[in-house]
Amino acid sequence: MKNDQTSPLVHIQQHLNETSNLPLYQRLQRALRSAIELHLLKPEDALPAERQLAADLEISRITVRKAIDGLVSEGVLIRRPGSGNFINTRIEKNFAKLTSFSEDMRARGRTPRSVWLKRSEGTVTPDEAMRLRLSPGSRVFRFNRMRYADEVPMCLEYATIVASCLPSLDAVDVSMYDALERSGNRPVRALQRLSALLLNAEQATLLQAKEGDAGLAVERLGFLRDGRAVEFCRSYFRGDMYDFVAELNAS
Repeated sequence: MKNDQTSPLVHIQQHLNETSNLPLYQRLQRALRSAIELHLLKPEDALPAERQLAADLEISRITVRKAIDGLVSEGVLIRRPGSGNFINTRIEKNFAKLTSFSEDMRARGRTPRSVWLKRSEGTVTPDEAMRLRLSPGSRVFRFNRMRYADEVPMCLEYATIVASCLPSLDAVDVSMYDALERSGNRPVRALQRLSALLLNAEQATLLQAKEGDAGLAVERLGFLRDGRAVEFCRSYFRGDMYDFVAELNAS
């Protein structure tokens, strides 16, 4: 890493020198995440060797290894045996953690963006009423949009939100969960279903893929703390860009 004012090394050193009660390896993790978010470290960039990074930052190699191990487990970095540690270009989504697309992208140093395909207000369909546990005639907002990360199309999203949980259709800008949080109605738990599919012609065109390419479909039903359903969302992802992971244990 070059040692100038715009280099990731200087940025990381500045973060490590800040007063904090966090252990050093966690401060290093935060510094590396920050460098990725600011694009000082870019997708597919290789980190310096752990020995070199430890020498440059004047910290132990054990600390560097512990910090990098944590970022590898989160999917922010990818370890390639014999080659080193790299910024991960594939997105690893923790299937057990309820976060928004925008939050996932920003955590990996990517810039999220949405292109609206359609917004509408109406009454629930029979399928929506069943899933959201709403009475016939209940009002909902529907949002259909393309989701991008660093201008790369990642996801085609169809979301239905209970209308009483948002002030208006225009309340949603980049992040739907941010809008729901501002209204005090962000989901606190969700049921998700993942399935494989082959992209049809329309999906492939929007995702800049080929018809018949492998894709992933995710259905999510989000709930408020009091048990009410607030969102039902169907999302279609490019199979070459996304991995869904979940931690399992025996308890």
